[in-house]
Amino acid sequence: MEGEPLSALCTPALVVDVDKVKRNAQRMIERCQKLGVQLRPHMKTHKTLECADIMTGESRRCIVVSTLAEACFYADHGFDDILYAYSVPFDKVERCAALSERLDLFQVLLDHPDALEQLKKRRLRDGRQWHVWLKLDCGNGRAGVLHSEPEALGLAQAIAETEGVQLTGVYAHCGNTYNCRGVEQIQTVAQETTSLTLQFMEKLKAVGITCKSSIGSTPSCSHPVKDMAQLSEVHPGNYAFYDVQQSVIGSCSLEDVAVRVLTRVIGHCPHRNQLLIDCGWSGISLDGAGKLPTGYAVIEGHPHLKLLSMTQEHGRVEPISGPLDYRKYPLGSLLTLIPYHSCATAMMHTVYHVHSDGRLLGRWTPTRGW
Repeated sequence: MEGEPLSALCTPALVVDVDKVKRNAQRMIERCQKLGVQLRPHMKTHKTLECADIMTGESRRCIVVSTLAEACFYADHGFDDILYAYSVPFDKVERCAALSERLDLFQVLLDHPDALEQLKKRRLRDGRQWHVWLKLDCGNGRAGVLHSEPEALGLAQAIAETEGVQLTGVYAHCGNTYNCRGVEQIQTVAQETTSLTLQFMEKLKAVGITCKSSIGSTPSCSHPVKDMAQLSEVHPGNYAFYDVQQSVIGSCSLEDVAVRVLTRVIGHCPHRNQLLIDCGWSGISLDGAGKLPTGYAVIEGHPHLKLLSMTQEHGRVEPISGPLDYRKYPLGSLLTLIPYHSCATAMMHTVYHVHSDGRLLGRWTPTRGW
């Protein structure tokens, strides 16, 4: 299908504008170069080799993953310096050990002393060490040991003092930037997360421990604050694709969003003043419910339409106000959905159709599983 228009695709189909991906990635590379920090891009949004090459400048080094399936996928294709940024699951310690013994640098993350005990029980062969990042909660309220608790410093010391284990760094995710609206709010959260992380690094220094520091989220790294220059690394991920959510937050403009879901009109329902489309939640996800005036997505070029609801394979579209002019939407006609959350939408597809200026270039195939 190379060279054909997007309309040649069967729907629903996830399409990726590779020019926008490259532009988004280059901007992030340049931001980090200007700050003087190492960019460690997160793979969790796209989970493909091609996009990983774009985000790493084809170095195939220094990446973050959220699943062990991703870690194995990238390791199998020549990537190294991989950080598995998920509190190390006890059922996967042996697989983590295998990657640690195979790669030049495979790193794990933990936030509980019981996880450290698991690593102590599984010594690595050939004198290798576990490379461990301490997950710190600086206000995000998800994983991580709370920055202000004495247990945080105690756990860092325990990691540093354990034979066969190295404290590689301190890792904080400022996912609370996702509650922001506008650059000022984003930078306020980014500053708070950066300051708390740097304060914790000073606590470590006071007890003789030195290691790396890293924070990240797409909003914070799209609008970084100056103090982020004092960090070792940053680890954003969604920025390669962006999405409607990021445009609402203020991370990007809607024009920066590199992904769309193509769908076709399959039904007219004048008794309900609705259209039926062939994209249900299995083609775009249910993420973003009730958060947009246009429903679950933005319907490109049709600001008066709303994706009201979905079942597995059907979507219900209706006008925001007034009667629907069915002559504008004949059966078989294409609509283009800009997803609320590209990470969730991408997970619904086993192949991405890549294009430039609306002409198909090929396919990217993501890895799946945990």
